[in-house]
Amino acid sequence: MTAPTAARRSPRAALLASGVGSTVRALADAVVAGRCDVHFVGLVTDRPEAPVVALADELGIEVVALPLKKGGDRAAWDRAVADALDRLDCDVFVLAGFMRILGPAVVERFGGRMLNVHPSLLPAFPGKDAPAQALAAGVTLSGCTVHRVDSGVDSGPILGQVAVPIVEGDDAARLHARIQAAERVLYPRVVHAFAHGQLGAESAALTLDSGVPALLATVSMRT
Repeated sequence: MTAPTAARRSPRAALLASGVGSTVRALADAVVAGRCDVHFVGLVTDRPEAPVVALADELGIEVVALPLKKGGDRAAWDRAVADALDRLDCDVFVLAGFMRILGPAVVERFGGRMLNVHPSLLPAFPGKDAPAQALAAGVTLSGCTVHRVDSGVDSGPILGQVAVPIVEGDDAARLHARIQAAERVLYPRVVHAFAHGQLGAESAALTLDSGVPALLATVSMRT
């Protein structure tokens, strides 16, 4: 008789978020549906009053609130965030609408395991208001990108992208809404692949292809 196989542990994951929690909800739904095998154990937020805190409570995720007051000690806040992430002891750290730029105390310790999603096809249009940037530039294709976090602004290694066409009559809000729909497909799959070691540390090893927004449900993964 062979010894029973030990149950496999889902990778531990932490979230960083500041807003309403739509990305957190999409990730949590993907976990329940079996599309993203991670165990979210904690949420770090800089806004204790944000709706995402109530969502984390609903989902049974521990909340660590670390507000940064105007004029506060930014270096001390960065160290507090790093210490909180260290205590959560996770395999992957997932930015989900976190509205603060993370400093060296965090990036140097966790950047190799920290992911972010951005509403453009990086390296095009990093930073704020990416859909509006794309429209102002007159391009015909936008999308979303999941990348590892580094010390730059949306400059880390790209891990996955989905293209979203810009259509006649688009404004920034309509384009962003369609990009967010793509993000909800892309992000959980990249988080899963990264947490399970299916992506190279430096290479864009996973791409998701969608022809048009209506086909997002049939996105396919290639490694």
